[in-house]
Amino acid sequence: MQQRIPDMADPLIRRYTQYLRLERGLSDNTLEAYSKDLEKLLQYLEAENIPYREVTTEQLQTFVATLMDLGITTRSIARILAGVRSFYKFLYLESEIDVDPCELLESPARGSRLPDVLTIGEIDRILEVVDLTKTEGQRDRAIIETLYSCGLRVSELCHLQMSDLFFDEGFIRVHGKGKKERLVPISQSAITELRLWFESRAEIAIRPGNEDMVFVSFRRGTALSRITVFHIVKTLCQMAGIRSTVSPHTFRHSFATHLLEGGANLRVIQEMLGHEEIGTTEIYMHVNRQRLREEILKHHPRNM
Repeated sequence: MQQRIPDMADPLIRRYTQYLRLERGLSDNTLEAYSKDLEKLLQYLEAENIPYREVTTEQLQTFVATLMDLGITTRSIARILAGVRSFYKFLYLESEIDVDPCELLESPARGSRLPDVLTIGEIDRILEVVDLTKTEGQRDRAIIETLYSCGLRVSELCHLQMSDLFFDEGFIRVHGKGKKERLVPISQSAITELRLWFESRAEIAIRPGNEDMVFVSFRRGTALSRITVFHIVKTLCQMAGIRSTVSPHTFRHSFATHLLEGGANLRVIQEMLGHEEIGTTEIYMHVNRQRLREEILKHHPRNM
């Protein structure tokens, strides 16, 4: 059986394959699965221009968030991470890397479809800890507010352009999956934060080709990457004392859940999220019912 090994020209990856077959005694099917999972990671890292020997835990967390953004199930993600962990354990044992980036990497909980959701109070705390005395402070506030206000995927946020903003009408144009566009309402608070950010943005030397991008780097003058946004979110959540694992996608889940709890129609939420199938959106019905049950158990006099 011929194995699909990413980058067969890389001697280290070939050594890893031999390690799996000879030392761990994996079957052909398992070896094939591990190879495919590693290929997914290497393709992602290549697209992000990240050498696989230099990857960090945070970058692997962004990889996981990207898999979730693509709609891959938690069970499949856990399986992919098993192959990724095996690869980096091998690199560490072979002294090819000094630190195993998978050591602190968490897998999504198996068997659970309920995404993590932030409370409105937690979102307010995240916004409050932003240091507006720093050059990037107002940009980061605008990022958090836009993620939550519009329910964007992190890739949609990074690709948002100035020409996509229609503040007078209260909408933004979002370029979603498959190059499909949709109009999403934007809150007045997000508009306010963005306009304040534009005052700082005007002072940045933006590189050619990035003039229309909404969120840019102060240092490079180019559009922000998903990894940078993931790092911003993680840092602010740590500062706010939020212990649960939060990614940019968590704000999207929170956006949809809070809309549903406020009485929004599921079809409307589907359109705003850019879901092609209503079944994808129905996940938030499960969140709502679970929270309702918890509130009844907590507050109903029969349960006192």
